[in-house]
Parts: sequence; C-alpha cells; structure tokens
Amino acid sequence: MAPIRKGEKKVLLVVDVQIGVMQDLWESQRIIKNINTAVEKARAHGVPVVWVQHGHDEKDFESLEGQIVPDLVPAPDEMRIFKHFNSSFEETPLEETLDRLGVAHIILAGAATNWCIRATAHAALERGYDLTLIKDAHTTEPMEGEDGGEIAAEDIVQELNIIMDWLRYPGRKNSSVAVTDLEF
Repeated sequence: MAPIRKGEKKVLLVVDVQIGVMQDLWESQRIIKNINTAVEKARAHGVPVVWVQHGHDEKDFESLEGQIVPDLVPAPDEMRIFKHFNSSFEETPLEETLDRLGVAHIILAGAATNWCIRATAHAALERGYDLTLIKDAHTTEPMEGEDGGEIAAEDIVQELNIIMDWLRYPGRKNSSVAVTDLEF
C-alpha cells in the first residue's frame, strides 16, 4: 500500500494546457474559462498552483505550440513542471515538489482527459494523495474505436468523472466536482 499523505494542504495541478494541445479539443474555450476560475479560486485561498507542460524535448517546451494558452497566465512565483510522459509524476520533480509543499490533496484540471489527466490522477492516488478532479475543467478529442466507430470526447470526459467518483483506494479520498462547487 502506498504511504498516505498526511495533512490537509492542497495544490491545484494544471496539466498540458498548451496551445498545441488545446487548440482542437472538445469545448476548449469553455474548459479554459473553467480552469481560469479554478486558478483564481486557488490563488484567492493561498493554494499553490503548479503548471505541467508536456514535450518530447526542450524545443517542444520553447515552441509557440508548447506555450500555455494566452488565456491562462501562470504567476511569476508559480511552479512549472516539464514532463515527457503521460503521467505528470514520471521522471519529473513533481512528487518532490509536492512533498516540499506538504501537499496531501491534489485538485486536477487540464488535458487530455484520456491520456495525461487519467494517468496523472491514477499516479496521484497510487502515491497516496487525495484527489479531486474538476469535472468541467478537463477535455480531450474524440477517439476512433477498434470497430471504426467514434467515442465522443464528451463521453470520455464523463467516463473519467464517474470513475473518480466511484474509484476507491484505502486511506484516500477521490471525487469529481464542478468548478462552481470547488472549495479550497
């Protein structure tokens, strides 16, 4: 069993809201607005915001497509984590950063639902963190099924929201919540 994180300290983790990621995703403008609301709430309550960016090498992070969307602006003192894998924890300093901050509870938003958000959510729970997924602050694109049919992006988002409400790990709490109901 993973060590359970002690305390009540929270962090807002915003994953992969980069120009090249968000541009073609389902309802991205609404999602960006909701992420902005979550960021404002976190800052108003003194909750740290950590921004995660995905890339394959340094050029990806420095390119226009690798930049965070213009409607979301990290504050100068907010941390950024650069990753190369779906999980924000794999081969990054995220866990050490959260430990240094004394974080026990991750509030999660960003993209893409079925890849980096799902991988990060499960990795957080497996590492002993409590997790809240902001149900209207993550998005993805439709997927082609093995039978040639399409799985709608909205269905992928809804499925992960349901999983985060029903999944159980010993000693941890997880849920999904709308940004309007989000409390810090």
